[in-house]
Amino acid sequence: MKKIIFYLFFILFVVPLLAQKKQQYPFQNPNLETEKRIDNLLFLMTLEEKVAVLSTNPSVPRLGVVGTGHVEGLHGLALGGPGEWGGKGKEPLTTTTFSQAYGLGETWDVDLIQKVAQVEGFEARFAFQKYNRGGLVIRAPNADIARDPRWGRTEESYGEDAFLNGTLTVAFVKGLQGNHPKYWQSASLMKHFLANSNEDGRTYTSSDFDERLWREYYSVPFRMGVIEGGSRAYMAAYNKVNGIPATVHPMLKDITQKEWGQNGIICTDGGAFKLLLSDHKYYEDQYLGAAAVVKAGINQFLDDYKEGVNGAIAKGYLTEKDIEAEIRGNFRVMIKLGMLDASDENPYAKIGIGKDTIDPWKREEHKRIALEATQKSIVLLKNDSKFLPLQKEKIKTLAIIGTRADQVLLDWYSGTPPYTVTPLQGIKNKLGSNVEVLYAKNNADGKAAAIAKKADAVIVIVGNHPVCNAGWNDCPVPSEGKESVDRQSLTLEQEDLIKIAYQANPKTVVALISSFPYAINWTQEHVPAIVHMAQNSQELGTALADVLFGDYNPAGRLTQTWVKDITDLPDLLDYNIRNGRTYQYFKGKPLYAFGHGLSYTTFKYNSIKINSETITSNGDLKVTVSITNSGNTDGDEVVQLYVKHLDSKVERPEKELKAFQRVFFKAGETKDVLLTVRAKDLQYWNVAKQQFELEKNTIELQIGSASDVIHLSKKINVK
Repeated sequence: MKKIIFYLFFILFVVPLLAQKKQQYPFQNPNLETEKRIDNLLFLMTLEEKVAVLSTNPSVPRLGVVGTGHVEGLHGLALGGPGEWGGKGKEPLTTTTFSQAYGLGETWDVDLIQKVAQVEGFEARFAFQKYNRGGLVIRAPNADIARDPRWGRTEESYGEDAFLNGTLTVAFVKGLQGNHPKYWQSASLMKHFLANSNEDGRTYTSSDFDERLWREYYSVPFRMGVIEGGSRAYMAAYNKVNGIPATVHPMLKDITQKEWGQNGIICTDGGAFKLLLSDHKYYEDQYLGAAAVVKAGINQFLDDYKEGVNGAIAKGYLTEKDIEAEIRGNFRVMIKLGMLDASDENPYAKIGIGKDTIDPWKREEHKRIALEATQKSIVLLKNDSKFLPLQKEKIKTLAIIGTRADQVLLDWYSGTPPYTVTPLQGIKNKLGSNVEVLYAKNNADGKAAAIAKKADAVIVIVGNHPVCNAGWNDCPVPSEGKESVDRQSLTLEQEDLIKIAYQANPKTVVALISSFPYAINWTQEHVPAIVHMAQNSQELGTALADVLFGDYNPAGRLTQTWVKDITDLPDLLDYNIRNGRTYQYFKGKPLYAFGHGLSYTTFKYNSIKINSETITSNGDLKVTVSITNSGNTDGDEVVQLYVKHLDSKVERPEKELKAFQRVFFKAGETKDVLLTVRAKDLQYWNVAKQQFELEKNTIELQIGSASDVIHLSKKINVK
């Protein structure tokens, strides 16, 4: 009886006292409504503390609020790498490292992209909670559109198509944030809003285009990321948009917040606040600039901002209420991450804690996902006479040629991988001791030609250096580019090395490992087989060898139009894509079309079935395509659905991607592939009415394996 009384006393009196001590303030109560928690927190904070949380780490030490800062993560968590993201002078923390975003885009695999991001979000939690490294707000994905291959940051984008980019952006956001109903695993901070696709002059130039392109093209991936993906954080761009710096543009509030429902973090790009004065020359002083930035909706500065903000307050340009209104977004994100909760409800709070001690980047499942993503990213550009795959049993001597064939090159936003497999090593691992592998970096002393002549087959490895092997604003090789430097050429300088190898031995395959397209016209005309893949993956060499020797059937697809010549492109600063840019408006014949990619097997497109002959504003169209793997090899097919508007009264592209799916087929197998065309994706922006609407017209559904390879078509009515 005494024990029962003791337990009752403990439950009724001691537990509430302990809970009260743990939750000293209402904002600490995880069961209280989010806005009420923030009301309480703001009430308790001083003006100085409110100004302080305009930084990228909204902590309030006096009140016990521990926030979390940002970390890079375009293709794996970055806590090391060339950018020293783990901290200057600190020992890098290794993390699972995937192909560049450009390569991830070439997978055309939505589920895979989500898995990749889930791995990254998990590792961010683990590093943050076990090692106190990094942060939980991840600057990814880059939702900008790669409208021009000369853009130095093409490697960060999924490609030139708004719908494809948006779909993959949604997948990446969902993977980072997780599927828990209350908490996020990590927060996705998309970048760079908006129309940021030139590096030269990016701190003062203006990206100019009309309202329809704003709504129907440039903003689409961001809109999808917010509304469909659930991202509540993004970074404003350096550039102007139609003459107004993005950092202070009305679009931040008027569209992303009021229309889309973005209510979290909006941050400047690094140093962008000061660039308003120094480069844009948009304000007379930093106080006016600081007030404008905050009032525009920015609530985190990647900049030295306190003097400007405090001065703006002192001069009456900015009030405490102005600051309160914006920093609420920071705390909404912190609450979603569970940073204000001492609660066991958050499953992500247990990652890296207690018995969870094995570093995830050392786990086999993360290595397998890195390999799968790299295999799926490889695009077979050309394969005459079934030159590939190479047959190991018929090769006694193999020549590998290329300056960087024994390297895995990291880019500015890479982390430090736990290991790397170079192309040379991957091929050697594949062949074992039965094949003699000869290697030459170049043709110094005639070595490349000599080993090519001796070999039964030749593999030439070419491509760019992702950081140009040079200083921040310098790319000595004209065709190379990176952040801060646009490309001046599309010509592959190493094509002469390909010519030498081919002249010595026509049994040559080229592996172009690059961050962007090249105008490899000679190589396409002469060399029997070409593959493309992006830089950076820790499994680069293994995946490449798997494809070259037939252990993996490639099915990657290009996400940009590869032009034949730089003169096929409009001026780099021409943001009106209707002037001959992207597959939607390009009038010439490309070297490789958007969506292009070959396979070691063949596919037959049999028939289309649709659930309706019409599509209306409140109904989606279900398109079932019967496809047969008509070859002798298992493999994936990327089924692409384009829409052509036949009698539209408003200007439309030649065709637009509106659905796609990557599907595995066994040899000889027939499958029905279901594609959904959403009515909202067929809408155009009515400038007069200031709204999206479905136009009554006839459209043609075009189903194929590339934008220029259409196998089936069907006309339907739009009502």
